[in-house]
Amino acid sequence: MRQARMTRKTTETQVSVEICLDGTGKCKVETGVGFFNHMLEQLGRHSLIDLNIQANGDLHIDDHHCVEDVGITLGDALCEALGDKRGICRYGSCSLPMDDAWVDVALDLSGRPFLNWNIDFPSEKIGNFDSDLMREFFQALAVHGGISLHVQARSGFNSHHLAEASFKSLARALRIAITTDSRVGEKIPSTKESL
Repeated sequence: MRQARMTRKTTETQVSVEICLDGTGKCKVETGVGFFNHMLEQLGRHSLIDLNIQANGDLHIDDHHCVEDVGITLGDALCEALGDKRGICRYGSCSLPMDDAWVDVALDLSGRPFLNWNIDFPSEKIGNFDSDLMREFFQALAVHGGISLHVQARSGFNSHHLAEASFKSLARALRIAITTDSRVGEKIPSTKESL
C-alpha cells in the first residue's frame, strides 16, 4: 500500500495529512472551513485516495493560511506516498462538466512543479470562502507535490460549480496518473530513469 503521513506545524497552523493512494476514497476532513472540507472530500472520493486531513489555524484572521498549508502538506504527502514513482502512469487529464461549469485539468507527476491557472470566478465569495483561495491551494499542491498542473475553465457562471468541477477534475486526473500499469512493471516512467 502506498501511504504517507505528514504534519506541518507553524505559528499559524497545525496540519496533519494521512493518505493512501490505493484506497477507495474514504475521507475524514476537518479544517474548520466548511466549503474547503467539501472540496477536499470531493478530491478524495473521485480520486479514490483515502484522505484523513485535520487542520487547526488562525481562522479568526482568515482562511488563507489554513488552505495554503493544507495544500503544502497534501503535496508533501503525495510525494512521500508515490516514492520514486515506479510503475505509475504519470500523466492524467480530465474534462469535467458540472451543470454550467466545464473544467479541464491536465497534469504530469514530473517532479517539476508548475501551475497554469485559467479560471476567473464570477464572485469573490463562495459562501464565506474567498474564491481566490482556490488558486492558492492548487499552487501549494503543485509546488509541494512536484506536479506540472494545468487548470482551465471552458465555461461557467456559478462560482461554486466552477470550484467543485476544478476539484473533481483534479481528482479524476490524479486517479489516472497514480495508477500503476502492469506493462510498465517496476520501471520509472521516464527515459531519464528518474522523476
